[in-house]
Amino acid sequence: MKNKIITTIIAVIIISILIISCSTVAFAAQIAGAVGLVDPNVASAISVSATAIGAAAEQITPEQEYYIGRAVAANILGSYRLWRDKPALTEYLNFICTAIVINSPRPEIYNGYKVAILDSSEINAFATSGGHIFVTRGLIGAAGSEDALAGVIAHEIAHIQLQHSIRAIRTNRITQALLVTGTATVGAATGMNVNELTDVFNESVGEIVTTMVNNGYSQTQEFDADNTAMSLMASAGYKPSGLLDMLRSLNNIQTAGSGFGRTHPTPAQRITNAERTVNNYNVTDNTALRQARFLAATR
Repeated sequence: MKNKIITTIIAVIIISILIISCSTVAFAAQIAGAVGLVDPNVASAISVSATAIGAAAEQITPEQEYYIGRAVAANILGSYRLWRDKPALTEYLNFICTAIVINSPRPEIYNGYKVAILDSSEINAFATSGGHIFVTRGLIGAAGSEDALAGVIAHEIAHIQLQHSIRAIRTNRITQALLVTGTATVGAATGMNVNELTDVFNESVGEIVTTMVNNGYSQTQEFDADNTAMSLMASAGYKPSGLLDMLRSLNNIQTAGSGFGRTHPTPAQRITNAERTVNNYNVTDNTALRQARFLAATR
């Protein structure tokens, strides 16, 4: 039994080193088990571990990003209803979004960026890797200018372009791969059928993104999204200070434990972070030219 455990641990270490050729290792392990060169349980453990680690190392394609994001969007729309009472307002938000993304480092993604309004007085916004951006009526009502709205939309675009949700899924993949590897090793030593354990690695993306929506991103990621948002705004001709205007408005009305207060650092923390770099951007102040358009769209 001791030798079997040692053999399996060594095999798993080798697999980790040879991660690039995981599919080959998995296939070789199956052959070795079939012909009796390796104990069948050990061979099965090697195969499962190699497959799990290999899958964790795979890159997520733009198409996969979109379909993962679409699953997130469906998840969000299971809790919120789309607000369709004023199509012109939705069109206006998409106009702002387009102005930002066409001047951004990543103007094109699979199936494009789209903004929709959620019928909720809650102050919140969400973005998926598929380019879906959701903004609540409550958040729109808290904005005092087009530049403030642009700050919200740019923040969500930043999450997409920085691939924050995809990074979370990749992290989960690695965690699950290691879990499968460890479980497979124990299974080989105890005679368990490790093939029954492979579903551990196949945890649904829906569960991952639900946790993400409920718990929010890390404070570092939120600060990075704010910093990137100000850069995106400046590139599109918006005043980066519009984000600060929005944050100050949220600081006056936001309640902890709901909406942004549940999934984001406090507005005060975000203001402190944004104030460090907002003066780095030299943008002509032409907000007055946009105010009439903003008032007409949000009236």
